[in-house]
Amino acid sequence: MGFDNTVTVVGNVTRDPELRFTQGQMAIATFGVAWNKKRQDAEDEVSFFDVTCFRQLAENVAESITKGTRVVIYGTLQQRSWENNEGQRRSKVEILADDVAPSLKWASAQVSRNEYKGGGAQQGGQQGGRPRSDSSQPQAASPTPAYNLDEEPF
Repeated sequence: MGFDNTVTVVGNVTRDPELRFTQGQMAIATFGVAWNKKRQDAEDEVSFFDVTCFRQLAENVAESITKGTRVVIYGTLQQRSWENNEGQRRSKVEILADDVAPSLKWASAQVSRNEYKGGGAQQGGQQGGRPRSDSSQPQAASPTPAYNLDEEPF
């Protein structure tokens, strides 16, 4: 049985995005976001998340988002586990972003469109805007499928 693993988080960016590139020249941007909730006893309940973006989204985020910006993030959750230098098991849940946008509730934004570079989410043998785990090397885009125009599309 499959479950949908999508989340939407609205919060404030806690650190400027860090843009890196893989050996295959895929852009990866990481940044932090905090989500606050006021409790009945007037204390704030704060949750912190690490956010990771890939490809063109990563480049756009690094160019557009700064610390303190209120953003809306749509993506999926991923849990990672590792062992630290002292031998203790650690884990964290992070958001793999499919989309990031400025929140317009208390601010305005000016949008400028980037030139379309082709391909979309399926370019390079990748799916959903995220890298496939089997290779970090770019792959050739698959050829355009041939459609039989006599068949119904569904």
